[in-house]
Amino acid sequence: MSQVPIWFERKFEFSFPVELLPNLRARLRGTSARLEEALRARFHKILIEKPQEKWSAQEHAGHLLDLEPLWLARVNDYVSASDQLTEADLTNRKTHEANHNARLLEQILTQFRGARERLLKRVDELDPSLFARSLPHPRLKTPMRLVDHLYFVAEHDDHHLAQIWELVNAAR
Repeated sequence: MSQVPIWFERKFEFSFPVELLPNLRARLRGTSARLEEALRARFHKILIEKPQEKWSAQEHAGHLLDLEPLWLARVNDYVSASDQLTEADLTNRKTHEANHNARLLEQILTQFRGARERLLKRVDELDPSLFARSLPHPRLKTPMRLVDHLYFVAEHDDHHLAQIWELVNAAR
């Protein structure tokens, strides 16, 4: 039984100051390295094992890659002052259909690193005033500043990293 809280049951408090942005950037930059550390040098069988028919460790990694276009689209929502943030596919169809277990782990890791670098490059180009801009989040039904969106992404990363660590260490 997983100890990781269910993502869709999480509640978020966005009351921290925008000045924490450098910490969030560092956290987001570190996801690639933490993901690689969790998955490399593991037996392939452990990486693709699906306990209770839930996602394998490799599928969790693929899911992180699958969501990078959404995170970038939402950053662009702030830039263009959209009415609300781009909606996510709450069924995770892209991940379910991707067959990440049939892919090479190195390919997933390399593509994730590249996608995350593109996201952070885009964030680094932005005017500092944008990080306080607020847009409604379609699922949470709450206003989110751009800095809150980056926190949300970092929390989502950590959620799946925690799932991965549980899966790869369960075999021990």
